[in-house]
Amino acid sequence: MGQRMQAVAGCLTAAVGAGAGLAVWTVDFRHRFSRFEQTPDWSVLYAELPLAVLGGIAVSLCVWALVRRIGR
Repeated sequence: MGQRMQAVAGCLTAAVGAGAGLAVWTVDFRHRFSRFEQTPDWSVLYAELPLAVLGGIAVSLCVWALVRRIGR
């Protein structure tokens, strides 16, 4: 596999990981955002959302690197 294809595969893997992290974050979002019918909990947006997306990217790239390492 050429270097350009490896770069494209890594970028696509990161994009899929970000989408997966976002999909996992959206599960039960409304319940976490308005806990116990109080005021909205904004930390769900500025803390949990970026961590979920970055976590999805990190996990997907680690899996991609592991698959590449095993494939050699």
